[in-house]
Amino acid sequence: MTAVDGHDGSSRTDALTSWTSEWAGLRVGVLGLGVTGFSVADTLAELRSDVLVVAEKVDERYRLMLDVIGARLVQAVPLAVVPDELVALDPELLIVSPGFHPDHPVITWALERGIPVWGDVELAWRLRDKVGTPGSGSEPAEWIAVTGTNGKTTTVQLTAAMLAAGGLRVAPCGNIGVPVLDAVRDPQGFDVFVVELSSYQLHSTSSMSPWAAVCLNVAEDHLDWHGSMEAYVAAKARVYANTRTACVYNRADARTREMVEQADVVEGARAIGFDLGVPGPSDVGIVDGILVDRAFHDDRHSEALEITTVSELESVGLGAPHTVADVLAASALARSVGVSLSAIRDALAAFRLDRHRIEVVATADGIAWIDDSKATNPHAASASLSAFPSVVWIAGGLLKGVDIEPLVRQRAGGLRGVVLLGEDRTALLDAFQRHAPHLPLHEARGTETKTVMSVAVELAAALARPGDVVLLAPAAASMDQFIDYSDRGDRFASAVRNYLGSDPTDDNTPDGAAPSNGSGQHSD
Repeated sequence: MTAVDGHDGSSRTDALTSWTSEWAGLRVGVLGLGVTGFSVADTLAELRSDVLVVAEKVDERYRLMLDVIGARLVQAVPLAVVPDELVALDPELLIVSPGFHPDHPVITWALERGIPVWGDVELAWRLRDKVGTPGSGSEPAEWIAVTGTNGKTTTVQLTAAMLAAGGLRVAPCGNIGVPVLDAVRDPQGFDVFVVELSSYQLHSTSSMSPWAAVCLNVAEDHLDWHGSMEAYVAAKARVYANTRTACVYNRADARTREMVEQADVVEGARAIGFDLGVPGPSDVGIVDGILVDRAFHDDRHSEALEITTVSELESVGLGAPHTVADVLAASALARSVGVSLSAIRDALAAFRLDRHRIEVVATADGIAWIDDSKATNPHAASASLSAFPSVVWIAGGLLKGVDIEPLVRQRAGGLRGVVLLGEDRTALLDAFQRHAPHLPLHEARGTETKTVMSVAVELAAALARPGDVVLLAPAAASMDQFIDYSDRGDRFASAVRNYLGSDPTDDNTPDGAAPSNGSGQHSD
């Protein structure tokens, strides 16, 4: 699924590049009615388009609000064929909510008819001038685009905090939970949008031209949706297309470098690398425990400017290696728009990670209990496991088509034992049998959602020894047994506290464990 124009390439939608374009009367189908789908319908209704929403699941609140804004709804369960009402509409444009597979019958029907298919981000980019007019002294917000298999939300929040500390009006939006269309339509206006973009959203985006962009990393994920690793990587790579100033990439991930090398960018855009090593003259990195900038100052060939230190990051719960990498990426993005180093340091001193991201639930008897429920794929779990020397690992759930064996092979040596959850256990069991057959392994099987974490915690406690971390980093999605990763993490924390009898803490947190973190600014 890509943004596609009509049969002759001169569709009416070609000219729809501004809030002031002729949207009135445009026949639009909207596929999906979640937070994103409603933001699309509401925006198009405001533009006086003829809007028909097609959805399978419908929240009653959105049904009522569609009546208020004047959009129509067709609910089809299951949505396996194109509804007659959509055929009768003969739409000139189809807007698809994130998550619908590119071979969904409605999308296939639209593409075969030459109907342009966009996502909400493509629509938002074309409407970005609703607040602010180029040349008027009140410019539309610049966009900073952030994607990656892991670390997107943290990097978006870090970047937004740095920009705000630098005095800019900033809105973190997109896949972070605030639809980008809502940010575009906010009457107060902003200087910068920091836009979190999933591979689903990038797949259907074509005209976006951000100020700066980053792909933090790429590892197997969502292969059940994209169909192949190659298609997934290609979707992620779209983040760099038409970038105007800075293409930030991960020097430790060759795929992100290749994305930048192959991207069709605006002339003058620079490639800016980041990783945990010594930086080159167009990079940010680390020298003797000091995070430094060798990219955004005049004497970068012979001098490095201090951003902060690893020890200072550790003191505020940002010391895990993968989090330090996120700090470096965010610093590069912030520096690309001129934010001072002192503002970045101020932002970092006040920043706290969101819940369920290497969050210490409790410590007792020298054992730390850590919730990293947000580690929903092997790449994220590997980063979490690497932060601690000895781990009792609680893992499992929905693997989403990825290969779990490389993670087990890589990290088995640092494990005290394993407790398995979830439906997709066969692959995990096989991997441990091949690569760590003597490692203690227990299964929390035959239990309901309300009790499974209590069983898992009891099994983990029996394995743990002083100096260990009991780590919930499932490497899998949660929806087989839980509402979402937050529900999974909350149930883990509750089970830990119930098992320990209170909410104890002591001073014996193992090396590498971050201090307890409060809630961040936004959630995924």
